[in-house]
Amino acid sequence: MDMMSMVTGMLAAQAGNVQSQVAATIMKSNAAAEKSTVLTLLGAAQQNMASLANVGAGVGGNLNITA
Repeated sequence: MDMMSMVTGMLAAQAGNVQSQVAATIMKSNAAAEKSTVLTLLGAAQQNMASLANVGAGVGGNLNITA
């Protein structure tokens, strides 16, 4: 094996490592964004339920419009 092919192989391995690190960072960032979105939606749902605590039965529920 000549020196040039060894260097080329090492550079390819380093490039693959960098790509793996970038992919892992992006996946971690996406997971954090998804978690933030879910927590925001859950907080909005809980706030909405609390604001309907003192109304009568059936108010704020789903409306069946298929009839």
